[in-house]
Amino acid sequence: MARLHLFDLDGTLLRGTSSPVEISRQLGLEAETVALDEAISAGLIDPPQYAIRVHALWAELTDAHVTAAFEAAPWLERIREVWAEIRERGEFCAVVSLSPSFFVERLIDWGAHAAHGSVFPAVPFTEPVDPAGVLTAAAKVDIADRLCREFGVTRADCVAYGDSLSDRDLFGAVPVSVAVNADRHLSGLATHSYIGGDLWEAYEFVRHVR
Repeated sequence: MARLHLFDLDGTLLRGTSSPVEISRQLGLEAETVALDEAISAGLIDPPQYAIRVHALWAELTDAHVTAAFEAAPWLERIREVWAEIRERGEFCAVVSLSPSFFVERLIDWGAHAAHGSVFPAVPFTEPVDPAGVLTAAAKVDIADRLCREFGVTRADCVAYGDSLSDRDLFGAVPVSVAVNADRHLSGLATHSYIGGDLWEAYEFVRHVR
């Protein structure tokens, strides 16, 4: 039976940062977005509130800014190699993140079978963000279930990779999980834990685990 590998983005594939922070860095608004990241991590605001506030910060955002942020971001090493290996084994890999869809979906070009993020309007913005399209921790599980149906697997065949509060629900729903440079919110939940800068090393924990 094939497996489905489910990857978080912020703090997981990106080490020590989030895609909104990297995008805001291109606009000189890094500090403001770090503050929002801290607020959502502390539970002071919810994902829709975060999306509305970061959307307001990005009034001048262009596709060139997004491209620059994507290319300059501190990605873990060997992401594409891991996903190529997963594909070669006849398994599936997907990214499920609360971050903006216009950033997350760029990872399809790196070899992900699917990439789901919070739905934002096209850049440059001419419309507000719809809170109904913003993902939550619970929504990650719903998307995982949908992907299971799409790829012909079950939750029992899933491996989750994550780092923080937004991954708790998914870690609780699948049998195998890897905490990657994780914070206290995943303490005791993951079946494996990795600290470092190379996704292949994290993947090795579960490469042959069934």
